[in-house]
Amino acid sequence: MSRARRRRERVLEQLTELRELPLGTPQAAFKQRLRAELLSGALEAEPEAAGARGHRRPPRRRPLLSGLAAVGLASALMVSSFATYQAVPGDSLYPLKRAAESTLVRLSSTDAQRGERELDSAKARAKEVASLLGSSAEGPLVKKTLKDMEESTRAGISRLERAEPRSPKIKKFAREQEETVKPMLQELDEDQLAQATGYLDYIEGLAAPE
Repeated sequence: MSRARRRRERVLEQLTELRELPLGTPQAAFKQRLRAELLSGALEAEPEAAGARGHRRPPRRRPLLSGLAAVGLASALMVSSFATYQAVPGDSLYPLKRAAESTLVRLSSTDAQRGERELDSAKARAKEVASLLGSSAEGPLVKKTLKDMEESTRAGISRLERAEPRSPKIKKFAREQEETVKPMLQELDEDQLAQATGYLDYIEGLAAPE
């Protein structure tokens, strides 16, 4: 496996673990491991720099620059993620959280992985709706987040059904989403209730016994 691919796999693993952390400050052990991974990537780039300086022809610098850019991007992405993984719609850092989720989907190597990560995004949207209810900013943010939740769900189900027909992961997801969304119904306004009810009708069909 090439260095670039190993570095990409490490970033993917760290992003996945970061998404699964509970709300709050990441544990010290996770921070230390992440710092070690990033330093390792920087040290791998140093021999490439020495090799590039030993050659007179400038084109040899391109792989070095690409490697350093990859390390820098990984570092920036992970540092940003510490501050953004608990953001909710309306927060200034929320777009970065969504960008990190999109990165996870794009870096996935199979349709099954992409589908699972889309469903993870749908579950995140459901939790965000719950956190928004009762806040002064809920209004249109709840409606948009419900819409995003349904879009991620349909995208994830479509990918999983192509990759793993009749996957038990689909039923498990549907049951978990029902448990998250149903308690919200009494707090939604008329338009939001219509959205949530239509969503529940859709996922209840996924959870139904065959």
